[in-house]
Amino acid sequence: MPLAAPHRLRRSLTAATTALTLLAGGGALAVMAAVGLDVATAPPAAAVENTLARTPQMGFNNWNSTHCRAEFDESMVKGIADLFVSQGLKDAGYTYVNLDDCWALPVRDAAGNLVPDPVRFPNGIKAVADYVHSKGLKFGLYSSAGTSTCDVPGFPGGLGHEQQDANQWASWGVDYLKYDNCNNLGLDAKQRYTAMGEALKATGRPILYSICEWGSNQPWTWAEPLGNSWRTTGDISDSWSSMIAIAHANQALAPYAGPGHWNDPDMLEVGNGGMTDTEYRTHFSLWAEMSAPLLIGSDLRTASPATLAILKNTDVIAVDQDPLGAQGTVIADSDGLVVMSKPLADGSRAITLTNETTTPRTISTTAAAAGIGGAHSYTVKDLWSKETTTSRGAISASVPSHGTVMYRVTPKTPTPLPTGLLRLGDLAWTSAGNGWGPVERDHSNGEAAAGDGHPLTIGGTTYAKGLGVHAASDIRYHLGGTCRNLTVDVGVDDESGTNGSAVFRIYRDRTLVADSGVRRGTDGPLRLSADLTGGGDLRLLVTDAGDGDTFDHADWADPRIACGTGPSTGAHALSDLAWSSAGNGWGPVERDQSNGETASGDGQPLTIGTTTYTKGLGVHAPSAVSYYLGGTCTNLSTDVGVDAESGIRGSVVFQILADGVKVADSGTLTGAKAAVHLSAPLTGANELTLQVTDAGDGNTSDHADWAAPVLTCT
Repeated sequence: MPLAAPHRLRRSLTAATTALTLLAGGGALAVMAAVGLDVATAPPAAAVENTLARTPQMGFNNWNSTHCRAEFDESMVKGIADLFVSQGLKDAGYTYVNLDDCWALPVRDAAGNLVPDPVRFPNGIKAVADYVHSKGLKFGLYSSAGTSTCDVPGFPGGLGHEQQDANQWASWGVDYLKYDNCNNLGLDAKQRYTAMGEALKATGRPILYSICEWGSNQPWTWAEPLGNSWRTTGDISDSWSSMIAIAHANQALAPYAGPGHWNDPDMLEVGNGGMTDTEYRTHFSLWAEMSAPLLIGSDLRTASPATLAILKNTDVIAVDQDPLGAQGTVIADSDGLVVMSKPLADGSRAITLTNETTTPRTISTTAAAAGIGGAHSYTVKDLWSKETTTSRGAISASVPSHGTVMYRVTPKTPTPLPTGLLRLGDLAWTSAGNGWGPVERDHSNGEAAAGDGHPLTIGGTTYAKGLGVHAASDIRYHLGGTCRNLTVDVGVDDESGTNGSAVFRIYRDRTLVADSGVRRGTDGPLRLSADLTGGGDLRLLVTDAGDGDTFDHADWADPRIACGTGPSTGAHALSDLAWSSAGNGWGPVERDQSNGETASGDGQPLTIGTTTYTKGLGVHAPSAVSYYLGGTCTNLSTDVGVDAESGIRGSVVFQILADGVKVADSGTLTGAKAAVHLSAPLTGANELTLQVTDAGDGNTSDHADWAAPVLTCT
């Protein structure tokens, strides 16, 4: 505690007088030597690295509750440990039960050891530490880097007794030291705090080292190698003006905080009565946003339900304890309206909107300003009301005077599209805007209610699949960088008659990759092909042609998008690959055997004429089997014919299609004919379809074999 604190008074001890005399005669180094400080100039260890405080410490300090009054005793401390468990504070993350000033007698014993006050702690400090440990908690003590601690009835400080005191505390099972700055004789702060830090390390016991230097010598610039936290300001008091001033001072120090080394703006005043619950929620929110230690400073024996609710808000605590260990920073500060953003380990941001004025105000920011722009949408959780909403990036709230709204804002990461040649109308968009009525799937836009359109029709051509829109329309999909191409027919729907005009544009991220020019109601369909390679997002945009949007019913007809990679390089037996779809006249498509018309596996070895094949597909007309190629394959070679099990019956036609275009045709084959060899060019194709039709005479006995089909890919 700083000397100016109203509740602490400087003590004048004989040791202090002696040291000041030495100072007059020999300077600061002489004093350090006189009190036993190591005056070597070697630098301290590179980092504290005691594995402690990887997240900011949480616990309790008794000072605000009891000061040095008689009620501060063994019974009170044990009672706090009990309350940690019974009130759920331990479960919420609070760990340390810390004693502040006045736990020891004003003088050391003959051996120079500190002596616990026998009235306050008749069983000694170790017994109290053992009790705290028995509850699954940790125990902390207090001292000062001077000749005495801060309060009048305090006790000797650690100056010149660093190793002796550290060893004593370690023997008692102490887990935490708060090391104050009173009665320091004006000696070098870094030297004094280094001495105790090295002493604590030398004990071999992990002891969290809380440097309470009040920020007088900018400890954030030198204390990281020494301690786990350092006070950045003077003492907090239970008032709005004190709390918010300390917050302002601490906010600027974000670069110095991180796992194992934290800026400490002093303990919490929540529940002490000098502020409203709204102000206390601001206090707690800002401390969590700043990754500050959360040390309860109120009397838990009389804490109200409202106080406990604030202290046990696990969503806010999770922000403070986030393992990334980043302190939040101010991203906007204007006329008493302050916005902070804190990065979190899962890619979210904790955002605080604080109203420091005396009237309610609306405070706004964006996900981009908070450092997480670029997502299609965000989950926004209010950490106090617990309400969860979705936003496209805008973040705003009406905030009461001296209040804080605290959000956890999480980018939604859409699932990348699956592998294959996909119909865009079957996929979920990330957003869809339309000039009139909703965007429609698989029928035209009727301008009013969902489902009020007609079959998609452009220039007399009707399509079963697609999107019906009305200019101006903007539809977006997340691709995840996995898609390579989109093909689509576009045009003004026939329901507009000869009216209507529209322009269709396709964007890969922000790059225009296809443009239809002006399409009118008198035009037929236009095929667009868009390169989507590497794109994270797809945008389908329809605008009017500059003449207004009357009758601008526009169709994205049969849009197909190729996503993912095709088969690997090499020659593949087609029956070893997974098809994307398979339809058959009778029974299932069979792998490496003929079609038996009923159950899977009821066929025979593939045989055309007198030739038997070990690999291939057995089908029954009419049949269509499709494979996704992803543009990586060059050729399919195969023998085809009616399977011998049909005898001389059966007549079929085999056709190979690349992206719906026929590239090979067997002509009519019957059971009396030998196998025919087909070779089909596939370079650049996204989809291969093997089609078998009857020969116009019905499909009786039309058992057809794709025999020894080999797909070559590069």
